[in-house]
Amino acid sequence: MAQRTAGSQRFLERAIQIRYGVAMARTREFDTEAAVSRAMELFWTRGYEATSVRDLTQHLGIGQGSLYAAFGDKDGLYRAALERYRTTLAAAALRSLEEGADARSAIRTLLVERIRIAVEQDGRGCLVVNAACERLPEDSSVRRIVRDMQDAIRDALTEVLRVAGERGEIAARHDPYTLAGFLVTFLNGLLVSSKITPDLDALEPLVEVALAALG
Repeated sequence: MAQRTAGSQRFLERAIQIRYGVAMARTREFDTEAAVSRAMELFWTRGYEATSVRDLTQHLGIGQGSLYAAFGDKDGLYRAALERYRTTLAAAALRSLEEGADARSAIRTLLVERIRIAVEQDGRGCLVVNAACERLPEDSSVRRIVRDMQDAIRDALTEVLRVAGERGEIAARHDPYTLAGFLVTFLNGLLVSSKITPDLDALEPLVEVALAALG
């Protein structure tokens, strides 16, 4: 039944694209950047499957023709929302690594800030981790976005840990890339847990356990 419903939805979307193909160029008279931000919030709160095209058009205040003209289809808008999340909220979290007085405090700030954002809005978690849980392994485009974000976090952490090791701020029991991979995996688990237990006070102490691995 779920496959039939999904197939029917794609058929309907394609029919609308064909029906409004001529009019689409004329109907895209809205702020696409603002639309992506609003769609990001809706997908983040409700998830991909639970958000219909009608939900999106009502939330954004646009017609279906305008949505298809700007983004191609629901999947296109979803990918744009994931990219917006990656380049705004996730990028801001990465910048916190540059502001810490030392590696340990910088990493602590990064992890706690990601948890804080995840537990807001009744524990909606992290949009990209939610996407990984909901859309993978079937959606290769979403996989690429998720992997790019995970790689960016791991690379940034690797550099912080490398410098910290050279300064003697952390123990050198593991190479920086392996430690960074551990921290990313730990963070993924925390972000999933934030949907189960949306309580910063309960999750924040776990960060100290992870930091102990730095020696």
